[in-house]
Amino acid sequence: MMAWSDRHCRFLHRQYAPRALLFTEMITTGALLYGKQYHLLDFNACEHPVAVQFGGNDPGALAECAALAEERGYDEVNINVGCPSDRVQKGTFGACLMQQPDLVADCVTAMRQACTLPVTVKCRTGIVLKDDPEAFNDQNFLNHFVDRVAEAGCQRLYLHARVAVLGGLTPAQNRDIPPLTPEKGAALKLRHPQLQVIINGGITDTTTAEAYLDWADGVMIGRAAYHQPRFLSELERAMFGGCDAPDEQTIVGRYINYMAEQMEAGIKLNALTKHLLHSFNGRQGARRFRQILSDASRLKANDLSLVEEALEPLGLVG
Repeated sequence: MMAWSDRHCRFLHRQYAPRALLFTEMITTGALLYGKQYHLLDFNACEHPVAVQFGGNDPGALAECAALAEERGYDEVNINVGCPSDRVQKGTFGACLMQQPDLVADCVTAMRQACTLPVTVKCRTGIVLKDDPEAFNDQNFLNHFVDRVAEAGCQRLYLHARVAVLGGLTPAQNRDIPPLTPEKGAALKLRHPQLQVIINGGITDTTTAEAYLDWADGVMIGRAAYHQPRFLSELERAMFGGCDAPDEQTIVGRYINYMAEQMEAGIKLNALTKHLLHSFNGRQGARRFRQILSDASRLKANDLSLVEEALEPLGLVG
């Protein structure tokens, strides 16, 4: 999730879910190869297993990025073919790439040749275009798309079980308005039993997640985890058994220690607190927590004591 799942967010979420596979935010090939923003590849050793997700449409550029990812020690490299944002469309990557299954397959092939990491794809069930709304959104199209990327060596498919409407809907609306069609994913799994299919979209409770495991190889959680990270701990217990995650007070204590270390390295406090701001929505004391944590003057002053004060109404620090 661009601008959301940065390395600070991933450190926090790793505390809630010790064994889940974490994903970076989508990193464009241009940012790395032309912008030289190599810091986007930074991660903490505790994040393993961690996958890096790239956005791009040039097989050669994606291959270079895959090689960089392997050098940095990532566990998986993923190409995003599902993002519907206008900015991504202007760059002709993300969901609009689903129109070109052969090009996506070429990207997968080039990435596999450039690294030894698993190469995976995240996509939608299809896309809806203004000028041709039916051409790329039925099961036959999805079958053809997945046939091509699987032949190219894609080892795992992350399927957001909705079409992406390109033009007319915002990215936020594209996460909610198109109906979920997980049955398309189930059909894919029957067609490609050797391909790992991970289902994504609309999963907000463990009951729904576990039900998908009747046919899927796993579930992918995005914003539900960001706004309710305790959900990650619930999934951890349901999917892996046991109770490896510490209690939440220990988790936030670790994050406070992490924030102190990062601030000593020059990171601003507000870059660290933003991942906590909506983490406790719906809980008693959450409103007061947000009010305290939003104090602009104390954030600007990098006043770390602000965080412990904000957590008191939640009963997490006392």
